[in-house]
Amino acid sequence: MNSRQRRGVILLFVSALCAVGAFAGVLSVIRDVNSKVGPEVAAYRLKEDVAPYKELTDDQFEKVEMPERWLSETAVKNLREVRGKIAVTQLKKGSLLQSDMVVARPELKPGQQEIAIMIDAETGVAGKIDPGAKVNIYATFKAENDKQRDRSEVIVENAEVIDVGKLTPIDQQGTGDSGSRSRRQGEAVPITFALSAGDAQRVAYAESFATHVRLALVAPGDDAAKIAPGDRTYTLGEAK
Repeated sequence: MNSRQRRGVILLFVSALCAVGAFAGVLSVIRDVNSKVGPEVAAYRLKEDVAPYKELTDDQFEKVEMPERWLSETAVKNLREVRGKIAVTQLKKGSLLQSDMVVARPELKPGQQEIAIMIDAETGVAGKIDPGAKVNIYATFKAENDKQRDRSEVIVENAEVIDVGKLTPIDQQGTGDSGSRSRRQGEAVPITFALSAGDAQRVAYAESFATHVRLALVAPGDDAAKIAPGDRTYTLGEAK
């Protein structure tokens, strides 16, 4: 082997050593990246805005793969965790779904039944009463004759709201102050309550015969507050 061939062999050997070193360097970088990033897991991103207190469905989300260590402990990794639940606040498109964004829909307890009534938007309930809220239900009745007075009554205390529908146009026929038939147009919100049989009957009666049915939101944590017997009915001009 002459000197030129020896130099060639040495260069090949050095090149092989450089290639092995480069490969080892790449493996080291990959291992370092993997140690910092970790394995990827499934997460779910919103494809659209979701309004508060609306039930979540699978088609509202898209599955994405992300490093597990980049996700918070509350990140939802399986849609089974949120099926049948509702959003607790406005969810924005592109946000990653977190378990603290949703709650279980209020359910009926033993002895309760659902009843839904339309509440005029003019009473101020639209956007202010949500599933899970507690309300007092008031109804106002016209006097049946000249010897009686118009009155307002508490129909149900601490009624539990389990669903709030969409604002809906209404066109109802009613009785005017003079006794003539008239039509009333406006907007109303269907509100569903979980009530006992007796309370459900009172609400149904009020919706059918009361001049107005109104809701008063009970402050959170104040569910035990009771309306005094003397305050359950009010007539204009009565002494207090």
